[in-house]
Amino acid sequence: MTASFMDLVDVTIVNIAVPSIQHGLGASFSAIQWVTGGYALAFAIGLITGGRLGDIYGRKRIFLIGIGGFTLASALCGLAGDPTVLVATRILQGGTAALMVPQVLSIIHATFPAEERGKVFGLFGAMVGLGAVSGPMLGALLTEWNIAGLEWRPIFLINLPVGIAGLLLGRRYISESRAERVLRLDLVGMLLVAVGLLMVLYPLTQGRESGWPLWGFVSMGLSLPVLALFVRYEQIKTRRDGSPLVELSLFRVRSFAAGVGVQLTFGLVCGIFFLVWTLYMQIGLGWSPLRAGTTGIPFSLAVSVAAGLSVQVLVPRFGRKVLQAGAVVMAVGVLLYLWEANRYGAAIHPWQMALPLVVMGAGMGLIVAPLTDAVLSEVPREHAGSASGLISTTQQLGNALGLGLVSVAFFGVVDDAPHDQAVATVFTHAFTHAMWWLVGCLAVVFLLMLALPARNRRLEQAPGEPADGQDADGQDATGQDATGQDEVAVELVG
Repeated sequence: MTASFMDLVDVTIVNIAVPSIQHGLGASFSAIQWVTGGYALAFAIGLITGGRLGDIYGRKRIFLIGIGGFTLASALCGLAGDPTVLVATRILQGGTAALMVPQVLSIIHATFPAEERGKVFGLFGAMVGLGAVSGPMLGALLTEWNIAGLEWRPIFLINLPVGIAGLLLGRRYISESRAERVLRLDLVGMLLVAVGLLMVLYPLTQGRESGWPLWGFVSMGLSLPVLALFVRYEQIKTRRDGSPLVELSLFRVRSFAAGVGVQLTFGLVCGIFFLVWTLYMQIGLGWSPLRAGTTGIPFSLAVSVAAGLSVQVLVPRFGRKVLQAGAVVMAVGVLLYLWEANRYGAAIHPWQMALPLVVMGAGMGLIVAPLTDAVLSEVPREHAGSASGLISTTQQLGNALGLGLVSVAFFGVVDDAPHDQAVATVFTHAFTHAMWWLVGCLAVVFLLMLALPARNRRLEQAPGEPADGQDADGQDATGQDATGQDEVAVELVG
């Protein structure tokens, strides 16, 4: 729980401190995109491999390596003296998080008997929610206080005592465990997908500052054959030892393929919104980190309340329609925000943002909690673990891609603005332009949701009743754990 709390806080705490980091290091906007996007990309690429390393070499061992590396990377982030070092250490931080985070739910599942897991997952969900909500506020306070003149650095250095405590307590109290059926590592597949994605994201992020050179478009074009080679290699790997990084047969399930599209597009929405929102409030409107952080409280509360209602009350009764309603409600919130930003301009107040943020948060809450289970509902039980890992990876990749697209959706407008125009006006126009991208993405999300099952039978079963194909201990017919979807669902609620 300590590790998951640290990871979630670290993701959310950075956004609110982005303007302070840019000012303190003299970083370019593309470097700022890499500070957030580099973490998400490294985390996404290493997520499935990190889980398998725990299955093979022991979850406790890999967890301790991960939390130790994460703590060290946090210290290096806090001590970074220039943007390049900060980006490199953030990528290292994302890679170590990919070792740490996948072990958390696996350790809980291996440690506690079936009758106690419900309480533990409840505590875990509360911890995740606390981390997601407290991150922006903690980031705002630490940045605002400027402790010992360190400005933004305490947002990373705060991980040191938490990480050291987690490392020491983990060594003493966590029991070692391994998977009964172990898949092999697919390092070649991991390398191919990393190269293919970097060939897209690097020119997308850096291209604006370089004047969109030809090499950027060539790189993005060549990423397609690299990713095609990755798919071909995965097919060969499946036939050779049955341990591909991505189980391609899953995409034959229509609802899963569409669901991955939903996760990717929804991750893109989140990647664009949270970065441009911070830049709009702090650089455009000139608000302090604390004022910007408190402005987001209605959004966080609305997500939490709507997520609980969605899973417990609405989805069991109305099924897929709840998720589609969530996309519509969130789009309405975005349109409300657009209207208010255009109407009030630089004179807008936090209380005037509350209504669109509550509507957006309610829409997001209706989607994020039940989405993973809806995507997995038609996936064969023997592939539940692989499918849930792929869903989490896809969402993180969408987030990284969204952060890269900020160059086009937001900074493109900033670059084209007249030099004599007020900063508040320029950033307001850029923000509203980016918000239209969100509307388009949410329309795609709504359409893709049509391929999801109208009803999820697992959510309609009586509490405590084993799902089809599982015994009372939560294992599938092959004896493998089928709780991966719980991990992703709980993290997405956060």
